[in-house]
Amino acid sequence: MPDESEEEVREQLKAALWFAVGKMVDEETLRRNRNVTPQFIGALTEMVWTQIENVALDLENFSRHAGRTTINTDDVLLLARRNQDLHAIIKDFVDKQKAAKAKGKSKR
Repeated sequence: MPDESEEEVREQLKAALWFAVGKMVDEETLRRNRNVTPQFIGALTEMVWTQIENVALDLENFSRHAGRTTINTDDVLLLARRNQDLHAIIKDFVDKQKAAKAKGKSKR
């Protein structure tokens, strides 16, 4: 069971997420001339929080299964494997980062 300080951090993170989601929703509602209720923002925040928890757990499990204690880009790519467009964007980014890193090392 999480101790009190972990619970406080969790609540602070949820509050920050609520604020960020609320800000994005407000911007969209103004842009589209629509209204939403605070309950909608709360439900959306809970859904996003749950998704974040699931992603974090999956990444931890992929890393652990590979015998590592650190999550790396391979784990993120594995997580994105079912969304071809997202996978392609992440793969392209990772490849560019690796190429830039290799180029930086070769200049030394």
